[in-house]
Amino acid sequence: MPSLPDKTIIGALVTLSITQVIGWGTISLPAIIGREIAADLRMDLPSVFAGTSTLYVAMGLCAPWLARPFIRFGARCVMVAGAFAAAPGFLLLSIAQGPILYFSAWVILGIAGSASLSTAAYIALHEVVGHNAKRAIGALMLVTGLSSSVFWPITSLLTAAASWRAACMVYAAVMLLVSVPLYAFGLPGRHLPAIEPDPQGAVPSSTPIPPRSTFYLITAASGLNVVVTLGLGALLIELLKAEGLPPSQALGFGSLLGIIQVSARAIDFMGGARWDAITTGLVATTVLALAMLLLITSGGQFWAIGGFILLYGIGSGALAVVRATMPLVFYDKAEFAKASSHIALPLNLISAASPPVLAAMLSRFGSHALLGLALLLSCGALAILVLLRGRRPRLAVAAMPGLDRIERA
Repeated sequence: MPSLPDKTIIGALVTLSITQVIGWGTISLPAIIGREIAADLRMDLPSVFAGTSTLYVAMGLCAPWLARPFIRFGARCVMVAGAFAAAPGFLLLSIAQGPILYFSAWVILGIAGSASLSTAAYIALHEVVGHNAKRAIGALMLVTGLSSSVFWPITSLLTAAASWRAACMVYAAVMLLVSVPLYAFGLPGRHLPAIEPDPQGAVPSSTPIPPRSTFYLITAASGLNVVVTLGLGALLIELLKAEGLPPSQALGFGSLLGIIQVSARAIDFMGGARWDAITTGLVATTVLALAMLLLITSGGQFWAIGGFILLYGIGSGALAVVRATMPLVFYDKAEFAKASSHIALPLNLISAASPPVLAAMLSRFGSHALLGLALLLSCGALAILVLLRGRRPRLAVAAMPGLDRIERA
């Protein structure tokens, strides 16, 4: 892959940072104005938050279908289309009078998000940076983690000044006037010829394509960790309450989680040239398992809850980077786009299903049963990552100085 000027890479990273903060920040509006939406549409609050689950399902179901457009046309064209499609989604949300239009809007936003958020951004960075896109993706995730901090106050101000419907209209305009032009002019066009699949669907690649079982192992490890990080993270406040903390202290501990997660991503970013996603995943999953074990065995003591938050934040923050960058270890060029798009389907479905399933388990069986399940899933993910470590291409190992020394330690 021919190298691009540094300013082109920096420009692409800045463009994606801005647009990803906008994308994730705007669709997080139920977290701030869920009660206003529920009252206006005469829906209960859980139904309003189910809009986000609908978004994840739509993103997941749409992702495999976008693999071919990403390969044929490149990420820039697909992301422009995705940002353009988000505008009618917000407009439909702004005129919704009941559940039918409300959930239809989230389906459209999910389709748009599949073409423009997270996976699409990682594919775009891979097109620009190449096989060594891990640090660029890590840098992007550091900034994207600030989306709620930026847009939650904006959503609140817009709603207070006008209404939640007006906020949705503003976000539709932002998609058309900010995100679409940034994708169109801020991202470089494909600087390699489009890679055409052969009639059997295989895509030429400069590196050997791993066996299909490697794809399943990557998906399984990522899926197990999604349940523990995203699923359990959505219930963190309720889990801490179940462990005996009063609501104010549970909220205080929970508010620290985002800071710790971003710090963990920063550590991985600074050391990204020295270890790959498999090594990060092994360490982070071990830390996650230790967090569960600590809380199970401590009897809910105050110091142990603090230790749990620290370990859980480090592990879950680092694993967010691992999920995005693990395919880089095994796939390059078009195969990376194809693998990432197909992995997005089960991960988005798991993201949508995990919180309600784990909430039901917490209510019925208690916190220790939930923590025990999380520990079991983390151990399963760790075992799969060990298998993937043995399948890592020699080229990837050779490209990471000190990798063997880190893993032996």
